[in-house]
Amino acid sequence: MSDLRERVVAALTQYEKDNDLGVLFDGIRAVTVSHGIDELIGIADEHQDRHEVVIPVYEYVVAQRPNDARALVVLANAYWLTGRGPEVVGDLATRAIDADPSNRGAWHLWALSEADVRGRMERWQEVTRRFPSDLLARAALADNAASLAGAEHDPLALDLAVKTYESLWQESPTPTQRRALEETLETLRGWKL
Repeated sequence: MSDLRERVVAALTQYEKDNDLGVLFDGIRAVTVSHGIDELIGIADEHQDRHEVVIPVYEYVVAQRPNDARALVVLANAYWLTGRGPEVVGDLATRAIDADPSNRGAWHLWALSEADVRGRMERWQEVTRRFPSDLLARAALADNAASLAGAEHDPLALDLAVKTYESLWQESPTPTQRRALEETLETLRGWKL
């Protein structure tokens, strides 16, 4: 792995000098074809905060392992964080779900990638049905339901938001979280739709 590591570090060093993303991507892509998948995943994990490394490595990994749910999720997440758009992220997330229906990260990206607020709320409902103990998904459901209620004056969405925030309040482990949820609930209960 030291040769791979050296080549990636050299490519990143050059990128930091010239800021040419295309050259960096080309350099990383050139490295991928001469190393094993597990070795590439290892180097990408070392640089997990550098999407400039993660994206070309995982594009190669996904091309080689098109049904690897973890790889699909890593690539979709990197695309999401760099603004690649909901269509490509949603497609990768759907492929990951098909490959491994138990992959929560795939479900989260699938829900996030829905552009329509009502559709996104419905997707978060599906995620919370599949993973009822997933507090992040439940918070996203509550937030999206509140957004829908505010945007469309939808009393059913408001009711869903309130009930979901109440359930989160019951499980919140700290007084700070409870206070924040109480403030949110007070605001939502005061809405006149």
